[in-house]
Amino acid sequence: MLYLGCPQWSNTAWKGQLFAQHCQQSQMLARYSEVFNAVEGNTTFYADPSPDVVKRWLHSSDEHFRFTFKFPKRFSHDSALQAPHEELTHWLKLMAPLFSKVGSLMLQLPASFAPTHLPRLQHFIAQLPKDLHYSVEVRHRDFFTKGDSERALNRFLHQHNIDRVCMDTRALFAVSPYNDAIIDAQQKKPHLPVHAVALGERPVVRFVIAALSDEYQHYYQPWLAKIKQWLDEGKSPYVFLHTADNDGAPLLARQFAQDLQRFCGYYHRAVEPFPGEKHQQEQLF
Repeated sequence: MLYLGCPQWSNTAWKGQLFAQHCQQSQMLARYSEVFNAVEGNTTFYADPSPDVVKRWLHSSDEHFRFTFKFPKRFSHDSALQAPHEELTHWLKLMAPLFSKVGSLMLQLPASFAPTHLPRLQHFIAQLPKDLHYSVEVRHRDFFTKGDSERALNRFLHQHNIDRVCMDTRALFAVSPYNDAIIDAQQKKPHLPVHAVALGERPVVRFVIAALSDEYQHYYQPWLAKIKQWLDEGKSPYVFLHTADNDGAPLLARQFAQDLQRFCGYYHRAVEPFPGEKHQQEQLF
């Protein structure tokens, strides 16, 4: 199965598009999960939800919906994977009610995480529950040279059925920055080679563009063949579509779903008109 979605589930700019104009923020996850079956879940990177919020997320999403929550920044960046075990255990306990709906827990590592730090990653992974799925995103350039450092990382991840996140920002950096959102995205997102590898059973793709008005489709054309390949191999790919400000992310995700359907006949419900669009049509008549 293909799991398709955006970097977030709540955005007021999506009213009249993905959401009806009257949609309240508290309803957005439920409405989002009626169209997309996955979300990147960046919120946990910056702050911990309360136990009540975790329960609300659980009950607000479709039963087949999958979250790909990020490990908190305090583990991956602030403590450089060396936080006390008790802190990690506490966070896992907090998130445990949602584990039945977690497609992958994503560990996004900073560019400062170098090949010499691989033992830290191995130790961190050893502390995690064995019955969950994980994905790791690296940003140090030595992991993109196809040399010994990259082979060592890939070998470790493959041995533990952990997927390496495929981050594709080529379309984002193909344009000269012409607004604040693109300037901000180009400053924060990595500009690295794209290595399309599936080291586990749930490969993760993060595809980022500047805006829908820019040329981007030829950058994801190869991904259509790669997603088909992974599906044919019995894998369950997770594909998350970004724009610089994410206002157009749902439309980009639908375009990807439509192109994939034309390419190989795979149907995803995101190809259909969005609830907000249908509501506007109903208002006209």
